[in-house]
Order: sequence, then C-alpha cells, then structure tokens
Amino acid sequence: MSAICGKGRAMAELPPDVRALAEGPNHAHVATLMPDGAPHSVPVWITEEDGRLAFLTGPGSRKARNLDRDPRVAISITAHDNPFTMAAIRGRATERLEGEPAWQLVDRMSVKYTGRPYPREEERVVYLVDVEHSTTMKFG
Repeated sequence: MSAICGKGRAMAELPPDVRALAEGPNHAHVATLMPDGAPHSVPVWITEEDGRLAFLTGPGSRKARNLDRDPRVAISITAHDNPFTMAAIRGRATERLEGEPAWQLVDRMSVKYTGRPYPREEERVVYLVDVEHSTTMKFG
C-alpha cells in the first residue's frame, strides 16, 4: 500500500445511490490528466471499498502513470440495466494497492463482472479514490 496524495482535502461521504451503482456490475469511465493537461478517459470495472471507489489497472498503464503524477480523477458510472441512471464523481486517487491486497479487490471485481477470479497472467494494481464531489441523475 502506498499513499499518493492526501493534501488534507475533505473526503465526501459516498451517497447511497452512488454506492449502489459502484457495487453493481456497472461499468465506469475514469478520466485522468495527461502530462500536457489533456483528458484521458477509459472504461473500467469499479467497486466500493470502505467508502471509497476502487478500480484496477496495469501498474504501467497510461492511467496509472497519470494518477501517480496527478491524483485528480473524474469517474462516471452508468447502470447496466438502465443507461438513464448514472453518477458523476470527482475525487483524488489517494492510495495505490499492490500485491495481495490489490488481488483481493481485483478478484472481487472480476467475480462481480465475470463470475470468476481474475487471471494472474499480468500484474494489476488498484487505485482507491477519495470522493470529493458526486451527483446522480435519472432520466426518463
């Protein structure tokens, strides 16, 4: 476990409707900042972990490199069974899990999305995001 950035910012409590979207088998999009400030957005598996949002990636991926340099992140989650229900979240990736602590969360996410543990062919890390702001919307 390694801390990325605390900076004394207040972490907002994860509202129940955001928590429900994160706990379900819903895909999220994570936006990070490139070195030149341009946005980089990719789809990810997501879950809730102790009031924070968690997602996995490769340790050398573009999003990992971006977050290790600048922990600011924006996340959107859309309900898989109703694309008119969504959440928008802003926060900071404050912790990067590696090794067995990461694999426990990776497997939990994999079972949620695929019904089986994640293959151990490539290393994975998990970022934990402190939510600073969130909103949910339902259309239709």
